[in-house]
Amino acid sequence: MVVPGRGPLQVQAPDAAVEGFFDAVADALVRTSAAGMVGGASFADRDAAVVPSAEVAAWLDGLGAGLGGGAVPGLRVTAPEGLDGGFTAVVQLRSHVDPSLVVDAAELWSAPSVVLERLGVDAEADLLVGLRRLARAWPAAAPLLEQTRPEMLVLGDDDAMDLVGPAAEAVASAGVEVLWPTDLGAGEIRLRAMVGTPSPAAVTEGGLSLDGLVQVRLEATMDGRALTTAELEALAEAKRPMVRLRGRFVLVDPALIERMRRAGARPVPFAQALAAALSGSIADGPGGEIEASCEGPVARIAGQLAAARDQAEADHELAEPPGLAATLRPYQRRGLAWMAALAGAGLGGCLADDMGLGKTIQTLALHLHRHDVLGPGAGPMLVVCPATLLSNWQREAERFAPSVTVRRYHGGGRDLDHVASDEVVLATYGVVRRDRDALADVDWGLVVADEAQHVKNPLSRTARELRHIPGGTRLALTGTPVENRLTELWAILDWTVPGLLGPLEDFRHRVAVPVERHRDPKATAALARVVRPFLLRRHKLDPGIAPELPPKVETDEVVPLTAEQATLYAAVVKEMLAEIAAAQGMARRGLVLKLLTALKQVCNHPAHYLGQKGPLAGRSGKLDTLDELLAAMADAGEQVLIFSQYVAMGRLLERHLTDAGTASLFLHGGVPVAKRQAMVDRFQAGEAPVLLLSLKAGGTGLNLTAATQVVHYDRWWNPAVEDQASDRAWRIGQDRTVQVHRLVTEGTVEDRIAALLTAKRELADAVIGGGEAWLSELSDHDLAELVTLQRTP
Repeated sequence: MVVPGRGPLQVQAPDAAVEGFFDAVADALVRTSAAGMVGGASFADRDAAVVPSAEVAAWLDGLGAGLGGGAVPGLRVTAPEGLDGGFTAVVQLRSHVDPSLVVDAAELWSAPSVVLERLGVDAEADLLVGLRRLARAWPAAAPLLEQTRPEMLVLGDDDAMDLVGPAAEAVASAGVEVLWPTDLGAGEIRLRAMVGTPSPAAVTEGGLSLDGLVQVRLEATMDGRALTTAELEALAEAKRPMVRLRGRFVLVDPALIERMRRAGARPVPFAQALAAALSGSIADGPGGEIEASCEGPVARIAGQLAAARDQAEADHELAEPPGLAATLRPYQRRGLAWMAALAGAGLGGCLADDMGLGKTIQTLALHLHRHDVLGPGAGPMLVVCPATLLSNWQREAERFAPSVTVRRYHGGGRDLDHVASDEVVLATYGVVRRDRDALADVDWGLVVADEAQHVKNPLSRTARELRHIPGGTRLALTGTPVENRLTELWAILDWTVPGLLGPLEDFRHRVAVPVERHRDPKATAALARVVRPFLLRRHKLDPGIAPELPPKVETDEVVPLTAEQATLYAAVVKEMLAEIAAAQGMARRGLVLKLLTALKQVCNHPAHYLGQKGPLAGRSGKLDTLDELLAAMADAGEQVLIFSQYVAMGRLLERHLTDAGTASLFLHGGVPVAKRQAMVDRFQAGEAPVLLLSLKAGGTGLNLTAATQVVHYDRWWNPAVEDQASDRAWRIGQDRTVQVHRLVTEGTVEDRIAALLTAKRELADAVIGGGEAWLSELSDHDLAELVTLQRTP
């Protein structure tokens, strides 16, 4: 700083000034009269002085003795023997020279010289100085300083709990040791929920009713054994925090004991009791969990379900039921046994086998098995599926269960008159939304939701209407039980086994957040224990599942952007990042997803983003690469599936192929149901070498084994969904190698997310999906790094 008329002012550096201040304070603090008493005037004088080294050594020795250098003071706590006695703290000293030598203060005054030598010549001073430090750290010890010869301190219950809890650290910092009875805390009183016998209304002929109630009572335990009524009463009467029980001292929470005395049995839904039996814990208030132990029918059924699930991965199989015109593979017979065990207990589940492993035939076998065992009482089966799969279900049923009547409840003139007890009725999710009341009037024995991810949103109208259709057993079929969030798994299992995972908001707080955000291993393991008996998932590559499947080769085809694409991409990023930076909350999340959609469309083709019809050639790196791939595939005489999540892009590709003279078919959600199967049949018959599919309409349920090449023109950013689409060709019945090509534009958001999908695939296997929603939570900086175009050399 320069002052007018003068030179620059010299100002001391702030760091140096602060350090100098701390040095001065520290030096002043030790120059007290006490220092002078121990080492002489030089050590208390505030002026600098030269002190001989011998004098410094003597001062340090004296200082060490005054701070307990010869002996360490301590308190030996004795707990009451009965309910009426009090706690006492006996003052003692421990020798530094011989740590095994411990002397009570009462004996110090008359101790022989040999003992005093081991404790140090200043033992009394060590004791008194230590007690003064103790009193400052823990005011309850102040009465010791009033005693002529401090020997013992009588503690109140609060003082004892303070000493074992909040004051423990302060007392230790004062250099005072506290010795507790060796068996203190060896026993711990814990709360446990006993899940008992269901109410009579919960027991039905088919097993247990999910609507029934089960009695749950609380009990206090020690070493896993329940406390008796007499022990609880004794603890309550003691009204103290530390009591001898069963020969040991235990810490007692008076509030817990009082709660136990007042607690009575409370009813919980059977599904919640079953979850407690499987997980070993039960909710105890908002966000709380306590140990649970089950007995009676609930424990028996939980054991049977767990055993059935284990057997589904081992060797327990059910033979093909009468009427099934097929020979099941061993894993399919194990799946049938698992589903039959669930249905026998009046429960449902989710068969989450990979696409192409035969979920349809296993379900038809279950229907036939139930009728073989129960007769007409088994009831008809309702199958709810996407419109695309109606024909597939009808053909599979007619082929594998020819004796069963199949009724399509779809289209004009549909009716449910005189549904036979063994009939199979097929309906779409759209029909369920419109005709829920009519469907609910039928006494279904088995309700099946195929491609159950369609009801992954529990708040959607489709999910709500489906819940109103009663069924003895509910079975969900899906290759992706979780696509984006664990709440999707909740939605599926809460339909198949209502109440198993508790209320949705409680599940989000107690399970979804710890598992998804924090990767909490304890919460993950607890969820797995509850879910495992009700979810069976097998992969094609699992040992012994489908050894006859040919290889599947997957390749990322990294393609460059054209100059037009690069310019358009950079402009979109610049404009929308500015909008996102100024937005908050839901508005920001919406803009992020809008940005990602726009960038995907630019990467596909400028005409896709700009809404143009053409021209198309030479403007997109992806389209140029697709043309090269299709030329090579045509030369080899191979048929191709091309997936895009955008119908608009599919239409552009369809027109481009037509202009190039390549015959193609385009299956999307707008194709009438009656024409979809005809389109599939034409492709399977080889009438067209290319089948374009929108991912939502054609990504599940279809059997397209005529194709040996699969192209993902754009990425869904969820590995499980992409795998399902690829599995239209790579499934049982395919006898040739399947090549999967994923088109990825270099240096774009597609390129960077492709690197993340490997990790997402691993998470999907742990029942945590991918999807795009997580990207909306990125910070502005992280989002910019993700989407900004990376120029390549």
